[in-house]
Amino acid sequence: MHDAVKTKRTSECQDVVMSDYVNVNLANWNSRVPHHVRGYGLEQYRTDPKHLSEVVRFDLERLGSIEGLDVVHLQCHIGTDTLSLARLGPRSVTGVDFSRPALDAAAALATECGVEITYVESEVYAAVDALGSERFDLVYTGVGALCWLPDIRRWARTVASLLRPGGRLFIREGHPMLWSLADPRPDGLLVVAYPYFETEGVPFSEPYSYVEHTEPLTSPDYVHFNHGLAQIVTALMDAGMQLTAFEEHDTAPWNALGEAMEEVGAGEYRLRQNPERLPISYTLQAVKLDSPGAPETLQLAT
Repeated sequence: MHDAVKTKRTSECQDVVMSDYVNVNLANWNSRVPHHVRGYGLEQYRTDPKHLSEVVRFDLERLGSIEGLDVVHLQCHIGTDTLSLARLGPRSVTGVDFSRPALDAAAALATECGVEITYVESEVYAAVDALGSERFDLVYTGVGALCWLPDIRRWARTVASLLRPGGRLFIREGHPMLWSLADPRPDGLLVVAYPYFETEGVPFSEPYSYVEHTEPLTSPDYVHFNHGLAQIVTALMDAGMQLTAFEEHDTAPWNALGEAMEEVGAGEYRLRQNPERLPISYTLQAVKLDSPGAPETLQLAT
């Protein structure tokens, strides 16, 4: 597999990219689709009706039963996690993504597996217009989603608007501390090089995605956004959500730091040396309050 090496773009390009981040990122994700279709192991889903993605398998213990729920998966990409959720017995599953090629691949996979899933083409911030408000019991978001969105408060309002009162948000995401680190260095040091808090974003160019492929991406440029943990939590609270659980993890379902990480099973990667140094990802759960009132107990874990 190629190391996905970030190359910071020159300042002359930054204003152009930042003013059109949606189209820049859309072109990047469209160019990843054919590589991901070949690299995501889709045949396992076709041949085994009980097969679940490693991402959803990791989430199962915390996610609990979703039987009978109306579920929406934001930023669903080619639908492997969406299909996995649909195999857990919900009443309905809807996948939302801004990439038409990704949705076409997702819909084809669902059809081949005989699973009914509704896929909707929409940018995240337009999801309420595309789907309607208070339609869902669960909003699910997988790893590597918030880093493509510039405004965390707007995201939180979107989530709250999609949920029925009492509905739940479930998200596992890369830790903002991880997103702030420099790319792997020859000396092995972990160095903060990029913003931890929300900014206008940082433009990058990477010729390869996170699955193995030989041909470089046709659209390697993208814009990344980080959001501090307190910014995320506060945005959800201000949107009428109550946190119910929060847990930091020392693993992530991809190798983010090259030789500094090692695979530890189930598709998860951890720092090779002293993994207690760095939170790699986190799981956050929150519910939409029926009405303002006393906060419920927040479950914290490390």
